[in-house]
Amino acid sequence: MVSGYLLYKIILVLVVFIVWLGMAAYLTYGERKFAAFLQDRIGPDRAGVFGLLQPIADGVKMIMKEEFIPTAANKWLFILGPSIAMFTACMTGVVVPWGQPLVLDGQAYPIQVADINIGILYVFGVVSIGVYGIMIGGWSSNNKYALLGTLRASSQMISYEIAMGLAIIAVIMTTSTLSLSGIVESQSGGIYGTDFLKGFNWNVFYQLPGFLIFLICAFAETNRAPFDLPETESELVGGYHTEYSSMKLGFYLFAEYINMFISSAIIASLYFGGYNYPGIEWVNEALGPILATGISVVVFLAKVLFFVMVFMWVRWTLPRFRYDQLMNLGWKVLLPLSIVNIIVTGFVMYFFGYLD
Repeated sequence: MVSGYLLYKIILVLVVFIVWLGMAAYLTYGERKFAAFLQDRIGPDRAGVFGLLQPIADGVKMIMKEEFIPTAANKWLFILGPSIAMFTACMTGVVVPWGQPLVLDGQAYPIQVADINIGILYVFGVVSIGVYGIMIGGWSSNNKYALLGTLRASSQMISYEIAMGLAIIAVIMTTSTLSLSGIVESQSGGIYGTDFLKGFNWNVFYQLPGFLIFLICAFAETNRAPFDLPETESELVGGYHTEYSSMKLGFYLFAEYINMFISSAIIASLYFGGYNYPGIEWVNEALGPILATGISVVVFLAKVLFFVMVFMWVRWTLPRFRYDQLMNLGWKVLLPLSIVNIIVTGFVMYFFGYLD
């Protein structure tokens, strides 16, 4: 039993890792196609049918390009920066429940690499380490543009982590757990505590302000437009990865798309029920555990890809903020709103009988 469970975990880790790398590659293709649609263009269409082999061609190009390290750079830190960025991006999603547990012969096999009871704290800890990948890479390049991008990235990510953490506190108050699987499970009932539409009791109905704060902070945490100040090509050439080439640059680009994918997965888990959906109990009874688990995984990935589309839509729709506007929004708007959201949540829980 133990060896079988261990084998299952090893296979799950390999599958999830392959999915992440595949998503990082094909999200670049998806974004280029989506941007082309918004701008009335065709997008990639030469490599393979409908350009589906374009990410593979880009990956081969990245691998084959010359490895270049500036003479004045700190060599080991120059290599360490993108390595940390890629490692932390891949490690963030190990606590995300990708589907409902698969029950076989009375044994539950969670579709989750690691179900730890402090999953939210783990996510914030790993994300905080990811800041060092950008800081080390920009500083070790010995380039003024890279250094300015590093300063922007570190201050931006640290600033918005505060409002993001406070937004999640309200969810923790209502669900009474720090586990991501526990938060998803708490959204499995009927809406507003009824038996109607079980699987539709999503936190977004109770924490809409918190969701909006978290979503905005997610854009800043992933350095996506309109908060892509650390790599503004119009003024900083490329920001913290100006001096990078080949797969070291590829690691930074891959990490950005993996972070966007994992951020969307965490949004879906915290506020949109995770793998829960209306009629989930009927599906479990009618189709059996294997098909029901597969459908839950598909539903969860559909929610994740929807938010990925939101990330892309915002990038190609809104203009970039000025840096002072970025910091004012984080400290003077989102931070006070997240504190007010916590106070209002506590007030409602106390006076409407949600606390013992």
